[in-house]
Formats: sequence, C-alpha cells, structure tokens
Amino acid sequence: MGACPACASEVPGGAAECPACKLSVELFGVVREAAGPEGRKDPVFMQTVGELLRSVDLTTAASTATTDEDEPPQLLDRGGTRRRMGAPADRPARSPDAVAPLDALPSLPPRVESDALRRRLEEYSQLGRRLGVDLSGQVGRAGPAALVADDAALETIVREMFVRLASTLAEEYERTLGRRNELAQLVPTTSADVEFAAIRGALSAGDLAGAFRRLDHVREQLSQVEEDWATGRILATECDLLAETLRELGGDPGPALGPLQEGRKYLGAGRREPAERMLARSAIALWSLLKPRFMEELKRLRDRILEAKSAGLDIAPAIAELRSITVELKARNFVGTIGAYRHLKAFADRAEPAGAVGGLEGVPDGAGPAPSA
Repeated sequence: MGACPACASEVPGGAAECPACKLSVELFGVVREAAGPEGRKDPVFMQTVGELLRSVDLTTAASTATTDEDEPPQLLDRGGTRRRMGAPADRPARSPDAVAPLDALPSLPPRVESDALRRRLEEYSQLGRRLGVDLSGQVGRAGPAALVADDAALETIVREMFVRLASTLAEEYERTLGRRNELAQLVPTTSADVEFAAIRGALSAGDLAGAFRRLDHVREQLSQVEEDWATGRILATECDLLAETLRELGGDPGPALGPLQEGRKYLGAGRREPAERMLARSAIALWSLLKPRFMEELKRLRDRILEAKSAGLDIAPAIAELRSITVELKARNFVGTIGAYRHLKAFADRAEPAGAVGGLEGVPDGAGPAPSA
C-alpha cells in the first residue's frame, strides 16, 4: 500500500485507514496529488463554477473559468487566507495553565516629599500620554499648586492620576490576558506567561511605569506568536469550516478528521511544521469529500438566483459572491470559498418563496419566478 500521504507512516496492504493519523485509504490519492510537486487545483470543478456564473450573468467573460495552464497553488501558501481570516479555530488543541487575573487595583502609593511629588507628577503625565488617558484636568490644576508649593494639593492630584492610570492598566492587563487565553488554546505562550506575573508584581508595588513596559513587551510577544503560528491556526479553522459545511450538506467528514486531530496535537505541542503539513492535508481530504455535494448545492443556488432574476430582483450581490468563489478556489482558499458560499446561500434563502402560494419574498404576487433555465 505504501506510505500515508498525510503523516508518511507505512500502511499495510488491505488496511482501511492509516494506523497513525487515521486518514481513510480512499482519500490517499487526492491528498497525495495535492501534496506532491505536481499538485493542482481542480480545473474541471473550476470550469463548472465558471459556467454556473455565466448561466446567471451573460456579461461574464469566458476567462472566469480556470484552465490547466494556470500556475498551481502552493498547498501551504495561506497568504490570501491570512488576509481574509484571522480568527483562531474554536476547538482547543491543548489545555494551557491558567494565568491569574488581577484580583484588585493596586494600593495608593506612599506619601512622598515635594520634589518626589513633582517627579511623580511628570512620570504620570508621560504615562498618561502613552496610554491615551486624558489627564489634562489634573495637569492644569497641578501648575498653580506647584507655584505656591501646596504639597497637599499636589498629593491629591497625583493620587487622582494614579487611580486613573492604574484602572486603565488593569483593563489593558485583562484585555491582553484574554488575548493570551484565546491563543494558548492552540499554541504555547510560555515566554509571555512569565511576564504576566511580573506585571502583577509591578502593579502591586505601585510601579505603574514598570507595569506598562512589561505589558507592552507581552503584547509584542503575543503578536510574534500570532505571526509565527498564523498558518497553523488558519488551517485548523479552515478544516473546521470544511467539516461543518460537509455536515450541513449531509456528508460525513469522519474519513478525513484523523489528520486534523493529529495536526491539533502538533499545534499544542509547539511543533509548527508537522502541524501545518498535517492540517493542510486534512483540508485537502475534507475538500475532496465536500466537493461533489458543494457542486450540487451551487447548482441549486444557481436555480434560485435565476428565479429571482426572472422575478425582477437585483441579483448583482449573488453574482459577486459567485465570482468570489471562483477567485478563492483558484487560490485554494477554502475559508474564503466557504464564506462566499454562505453569503450566496443567504441571498438565495431570502429569495425563497414566501409560503406555498405567492411570489418570491419581497416580490408582489403575480410576479412569480419563471422556470429555471
């Protein structure tokens, strides 16, 4: 039987699935073709989508369909997907350790002498500008108080500024922690986790500037993790969308889910390259199962669009989504494909007959649809 095209494990003759990643043997061919150096998109399917588009829009040029001479897409080239879909998959690949939230705001700073008060006032003013907190009222009152050396008034102003800044930093901490928790469901965030404890320590000590510096550093670390793992996260989301759509259309994604589960394990273990490779092959396998049902569904939607056109409805949005499907399929961007399909379906659903008797929704009775072409 040879090696599994998803995980490269040896598969004994007569086996129904790969013993390692559980990919169905029936899907070996399509995955091997897509993953190999000669991997191609499906030109016949692309041509059929182009024909569907022309059947509802007579102005569409014949070049909408894709031919064999086009450059093949790269299996792991997810640039277009990254632009269209940035959210992570909604199924955790790992159970991360919890990072403690802030239980309470830090205590007010201790009393200091007049020179230290002025230094603290300047420090808080600069921090307010960096955090985008409007402290102009406090700064305006501080000028006259400083001129007359009213330390009691200055101390009150500084404490007001501290409370405003500490509250804002606490909100930023919780927002950043939520971002970490979402990301940690799929990939490790070890270096960032260490900094959260340091931020809590700085806030407890009243070191607002130190807490801000560490918080800014954590956000940079999380951004780097998101960038490094974007492909794997998007591929996992893509597989989920394909599996969900297949179920919606009455299919069973089970034969292709083994590599998806293995890819998630690799993500959770911090093994980026095997995770991306396994998830990409799972996406191809899921698409091969979805494709025939997806084609039939597009034909059904085409008929609804033609009925809407015959009834005088504006079908320009539907044509735009059909065009999007061809563009996204050409790039093998399944996230974009499913997104365009769902918008197309929403249009067709709105154009369904409003009850057993009468015309299309939003069309007067008597202006019912003509038979579909």
